[in-house]
Amino acid sequence: MDTHSHNEMTNSHLLVDNFDYLEASTVDEALTWLEQYDGRARLMAGGTDLIVMMKMERLTPAAIINITKIPELNETKVNLDGSMNIGPLVTIHHMGMHPHIRASFPGLAAACQSFGSTQIETMGTIGGNLCNGSPAADTAPVLLTLKAELTLSSRQGKRILPIEEFFLGPGKTSLKPGEMLVGIKLPAPQPGSTSVFLKASRVVADLAKASLAIAFTRQGERIIACRVAMGSVAPTPILLPTVAKTLIGQDFSQDLLAKAGKMAAEAISPIDDVRSSAWYRRRIANVMLQDAMNQAWRYDLEAKPAYISPSQAEGQHYLPLANTLETEHRSEIELNVNGHKTKVWVAGNELLLNVLREKLELTGTKYACGIGECSACTVQIDGKPMLSCLVLAISAAGKQITTIEGLQNPKTGELDPLQEAFIENTAFQCGYCTPGVLMTAKSLLAETTDPDEEQVRHYLRGNNCRCTGYASIVRAVLSCADHQE
Repeated sequence: MDTHSHNEMTNSHLLVDNFDYLEASTVDEALTWLEQYDGRARLMAGGTDLIVMMKMERLTPAAIINITKIPELNETKVNLDGSMNIGPLVTIHHMGMHPHIRASFPGLAAACQSFGSTQIETMGTIGGNLCNGSPAADTAPVLLTLKAELTLSSRQGKRILPIEEFFLGPGKTSLKPGEMLVGIKLPAPQPGSTSVFLKASRVVADLAKASLAIAFTRQGERIIACRVAMGSVAPTPILLPTVAKTLIGQDFSQDLLAKAGKMAAEAISPIDDVRSSAWYRRRIANVMLQDAMNQAWRYDLEAKPAYISPSQAEGQHYLPLANTLETEHRSEIELNVNGHKTKVWVAGNELLLNVLREKLELTGTKYACGIGECSACTVQIDGKPMLSCLVLAISAAGKQITTIEGLQNPKTGELDPLQEAFIENTAFQCGYCTPGVLMTAKSLLAETTDPDEEQVRHYLRGNNCRCTGYASIVRAVLSCADHQE
């Protein structure tokens, strides 16, 4: 029996339990370890769900297998026919910005941009979003409508599974013991096709009350093919075949959409929970179906050439610096923080946030929620905003880490132009959340030198601050952007 199963008093700043830490450099290596631990190991990619569950003591694996350093799992490839292969380690943020996904699978791009925060998008992976088996997984409804195929691998070989057979129940998937997701394939869209994703949530940085995706093909005013799926309205993300059947072969009209919307409300099996009521979910299903179809019908469906490219790997790859670290053992790792290399001894369950604050005395990065919901602990890792409360320190070895202290000029002590802009616009507040806001905004300006107000607000949506509003923060970022060259 799990001794922590009834412990509701957890310290979200710590990982209480010890575990073996393993870094796989090949799929075969990861599968070998999965087999050896016989169901007692967990694969770690972004860690945005796994680390939270471990902090809450709901999961106590004997081993964590870090698979982020397996190159072939981190690649995207657009094929000559317009189909696409996506590795399970490709991040949500990367997919949301990918030109072929935005052009040919706009619903998937929209789903990727609907996650609760930029930090979660940056850290989270498509494979993790699916393998968690959550009914609220944002990418799942769209991938259901796009007829995605999943490649699963084990020591016994590979198998290809239609995504509609993957989800079995809340937190349950078709993955067998010793098996892992190694690939996702999207078939090429037919001429005249598009897709849409809509999400209803309590606040922008939250899981869905309900989500809906549509992929359809039109010919003139007629719908000749259609698939509809929803999330957060049943034990798993589900297709709504009866709704699609009602739309296929029909001329587009508001009366048709009203009929299909009512059918969508009747086809789902929602529950009452902390986020919403079943009554509301049925009402919103009706509305979302009609809104999604109207939105999709306005799209420019002119055929676009495929964004053909060779296999592309996202980000950088690192040689394993600590291939294995057994329970309760420690390892000396080298961290590159703010341009300085330093060596520290860490255990496998030590978090980057704790190491930065307690061992390196960089206290600008703040403790707060500890479960990735407030973004006060944001630092840059290889230039990307990430939540240091959800990063194992040992996994950050060899990467470039920048904290709020690293924004100053190391020789003169002068503040970064963004920090100066925060002062000039009175955007700094109590000082607790401001470092995280600055680190996130700095990443935005590195990605987009001249963002508009909507982009700034969207990028910072996961940085929660209770002092006041965000108007002065937005002004500061925009004023700084105006001076970017």
